[in-house]
Amino acid sequence: MDIFAHALWTGIGMTVARRRVHITPGTVAQTVGLATVPDLLHLLPIIGWWLAGDGSIAVVQAYAIAVPGQEPALPPLVNLWSHHLHCITHSAVVAGAFTLLLWATLRSLWMPLLGWWSHIVIDLFTHSADYYPVQVLYPLSDRSFNGLAWNTPWFLMLNYVLLGGAILWLLMTRSAKLPGPDTNRKN
Repeated sequence: MDIFAHALWTGIGMTVARRRVHITPGTVAQTVGLATVPDLLHLLPIIGWWLAGDGSIAVVQAYAIAVPGQEPALPPLVNLWSHHLHCITHSAVVAGAFTLLLWATLRSLWMPLLGWWSHIVIDLFTHSADYYPVQVLYPLSDRSFNGLAWNTPWFLMLNYVLLGGAILWLLMTRSAKLPGPDTNRKN
């Protein structure tokens, strides 16, 4: 799925969750941010190549919006780093280890990690074997699920229609805010 849709779906999910439990705006922002990070991190080697080498902003843009089979040519090392960063940030094994480490440290779930997890789950089904396949068990396995490429025109349109419908539904069903922690206190 594209990065903007990841942010929107996570924002919608957090809005629904905020209707049921108290979640701070900072936590919402962190969760939405972590939902976008996996698609940003694997661009770093390409951006670094542009800034410090022979790359160009046009190549960065072409890579970011490329369709299967039309990705721009990259130097082998840049391509290798970008590929492995994509695999690392889309791996349930890596996210699971990070989640367990934080759980052991904090003794609770750090809610913003749900943004990262939502990204992995969504991309598992919205990336094809031809278009940045999600190797969910990386580094244990390089196998991936052959889902439907998110940039397939009819699917892209459907996704944004559903996003629009979900946002409209949220606006139409707005409810009173949950009481804050001090609401029940007597003065």
